[in-house]
Amino acid sequence: MGQNLALNIAEKGFPISVYNRTASKVDETVGRAASEGGLPISGHHSPADFVLSIQRPRSIIILVKAGAPVDQTINTLSQFMEPGDAIIDGGNEWYENTERRIRDAAACGLLYLGMGVSGGEDGARHGPSLMPGGAFQAYKNIEKIVTRVAAQVDDGPCVTYVGEGGSGNFVKMVHNGIEYGDMQLISEAYDVLKTIGGLSNSELAEIFADWNLGELESFLIEITADIFKVKDEHCEGDLVDKILDKTGMKGTGKWTVQQAAELSIAAPTIAASLDCRYLSGLKEERVSAARILEEAGIKGDVNVNTGRSIDKKRLIDDVRQALYASKICSYAQGMNLLKAKSEEKAWNLNLGELARIWKGGCIIRARFLDRIKKAYERNWVLANLIVDPEFAREMVQRQAAWRRVVGLAIEAGISTPGMCASLAYFDTYRRARLPANLVQAQRDLFGAHTYERIDRPGSFHTEWKKLARQNKPGIAVLK
Repeated sequence: MGQNLALNIAEKGFPISVYNRTASKVDETVGRAASEGGLPISGHHSPADFVLSIQRPRSIIILVKAGAPVDQTINTLSQFMEPGDAIIDGGNEWYENTERRIRDAAACGLLYLGMGVSGGEDGARHGPSLMPGGAFQAYKNIEKIVTRVAAQVDDGPCVTYVGEGGSGNFVKMVHNGIEYGDMQLISEAYDVLKTIGGLSNSELAEIFADWNLGELESFLIEITADIFKVKDEHCEGDLVDKILDKTGMKGTGKWTVQQAAELSIAAPTIAASLDCRYLSGLKEERVSAARILEEAGIKGDVNVNTGRSIDKKRLIDDVRQALYASKICSYAQGMNLLKAKSEEKAWNLNLGELARIWKGGCIIRARFLDRIKKAYERNWVLANLIVDPEFAREMVQRQAAWRRVVGLAIEAGISTPGMCASLAYFDTYRRARLPANLVQAQRDLFGAHTYERIDRPGSFHTEWKKLARQNKPGIAVLK
């Protein structure tokens, strides 16, 4: 990532110095710069030489593993830096660490930015989405550079000053949480089409390529189509079928779910995707469970014999609609988490602008992000994407297909936790009255937590057990 970002910056005409503790990596970067057109990169093998080679006010981007390595790198470099210089952390850092470092840097007269960088190695080289937050002056010092380096879309570069404090890192964290949900939903669409529809990988490649020409157009749909086309180099068959079904993770998805819980924001699609990564890691347990439950009477891995013939054309279209509707729910949850955190921290996040800078460069870039941007431009205090008039109309149009897919998967014994969570989120949010009245009555019975009534103001408590035994109409006491 660091090497590719440096090459990107140099390619845009900005001379840049590079340093790494491993001298060979510095030399490799300088070598690539020479081979890729004589790009203006100078390599340095000591932190002092590196820092002093940069014109003041210095702006130093660091890309190292989050946590202690960032602090160690800052300590190494800052002893050679001067007031007015800036440090920009481009890693996936916990936002509170960034806020601590902003304070520590300010005490030394230094500026600090936590800048989310999305797009992977290819994005870093050819145009990422950048989410800088922290000292505004630090952003102004690099604005001309990052606006050239970032991915370019029809309405500008995919970078904006996000806000104060750790807002840039927080926005990148939620971006990654949405990414978790997106990837899980795509994997469920794949499972339904392959297991119930019986579609081959070559057919799936065509389907996803076709989907990428319409409303589902996105980076993740595009690369999914490509994955299904790749043959195994070592034996017959497709590579995707040889990959162990265990998904790795680095922590940002977990942070997203934890923050949603802290802020009382429902994010069931993102949470379901995290749970699925945990369950995927239990490979040996799942293999054992499959054997034990098959012996107990479950026939095979899944019960694909649903007792009905499958209309493949209709299934493909239904899955497309279910995937789209589920994705809207996942993005809605992420945007609501950003809104809640912005209100808590007074960051004044511009949700429409964040959707805009995600249109290019980043992993979750998608056609419908432009429509999300426009939804927030129409109503900047929009409560939920689901109730934007355009998205509401689309959700209603797709709900029948969505329900068919989820129902078919449940009947076949195929887990679709992301789609199920999204549908439950939609159904719960759209209902004017929920069975929560019973839950609150239970809380009042065993814990005297009180309840509110729909027909009069105030908080009430009822002696439920006493009145139930008497079998008499309840008398509520106003608290």
